[in-house]
Amino acid sequence: MVNIAVLGYGTVGSGVVEVINTNHESINKRAGQEINIKYVLDLRDFPGDPVQEVLVHDYEIIANDPEVDIVVEVMGGIEPAYTFVKRALEAGKSVCTSNKALVAKHGPELMEIAKEKNINFLFEASCGGGIPIIRALNGSLTADEVDEITGILNGTTNYMMYKMATEGSDFDVVLKEAQQKGYAEADPTADVEGYDACRKIAILSSLAYGKFLNYEDVYTEGITKITPEDMLYAEELGMTIKLLGTSRKLGEDTFTALVAPFLVGQKSPLYSVNDVFNAVFVHGNMLGDAMFYGSGAGKLPTASAVVADVVDEAKNLHENIATNWSNEPMKLTPMDETEGRFFVRVKGVTEAQAEAAFGKLQIVKVASLPDEFGFITECMKQKEYKEKISKLNGEVIAMIRVKD
Repeated sequence: MVNIAVLGYGTVGSGVVEVINTNHESINKRAGQEINIKYVLDLRDFPGDPVQEVLVHDYEIIANDPEVDIVVEVMGGIEPAYTFVKRALEAGKSVCTSNKALVAKHGPELMEIAKEKNINFLFEASCGGGIPIIRALNGSLTADEVDEITGILNGTTNYMMYKMATEGSDFDVVLKEAQQKGYAEADPTADVEGYDACRKIAILSSLAYGKFLNYEDVYTEGITKITPEDMLYAEELGMTIKLLGTSRKLGEDTFTALVAPFLVGQKSPLYSVNDVFNAVFVHGNMLGDAMFYGSGAGKLPTASAVVADVVDEAKNLHENIATNWSNEPMKLTPMDETEGRFFVRVKGVTEAQAEAAFGKLQIVKVASLPDEFGFITECMKQKEYKEKISKLNGEVIAMIRVKD
């Protein structure tokens, strides 16, 4: 029997208990032994819920119980999660978590402790909810040299962009709708400003390239400035706008990473990923292109990914599962040195003036916006774009990157 303790009985924590109780026969069979929930930690009581029988309010009970083999951290946030997880690992207990903030900030340190103790720190559910992308990067794709990861990594913003594109609604309207449906928090900052996607692309990049990408080094831009007018231009171009987290390996020790809204064309597999769904596109030198798609959030999809980690840890109780992630920091190319194409909306500028500054352009016009026009540049470094755009005397209404 393998005893586990679940830290937190919120949405994901209650989902973990439900998944284990509902699918206990198949889970035990895959684990090779019985998975037993010995404790659930929460500050609250849950009268009438069977969890009350194993509920504790003091972490010390779990930390000091040698019979607890695996700790499941689904509390969220940095503290007290970090303190609890570190103590569990130091006590020889494997840990699995859905906490992207914890993994992005303290992942290397916690994995190093697990390695020293010959136990495991796993975090499949921290990126993409129920999509098994971390297991793929850490196992199935180990024969490949991955050189690009690009993903729709936040279901809330993808839902909002989809609604703005299909219904022509303003940002504030779709945000309120997302909150009413439970897709967005009362404070949606982490989602709409891109911070959530930033942590996820940092974790995925660290695993893909074998170096630690500090999320604080990743240029991050949210969706708060996207307007219905931007969506009209996207429609005119046969494209759509998505918030993407993306990173690329350009050379042996040269990487780029950013989170920002992008215009995405119909040839991209990410074009048709709509509503609250997530998808992660991976390019490998042997595999070529692959995409992982599914529910990026939600109680049971996320809990399912957590329990998959529990099963892996139960099968490897005293054996560390190797992970392609080192403490060596990843150095990113400065944003001004990164290359790309740019979609620009301008006012008070002629097409001739724009082409005098940028050279040949793809011009796009929207009939309902007669006082302005848009254009897409050729591929250039961001600093070159800034130099050229500064030569225009008119108003730059918006700039959105183009995903090729």
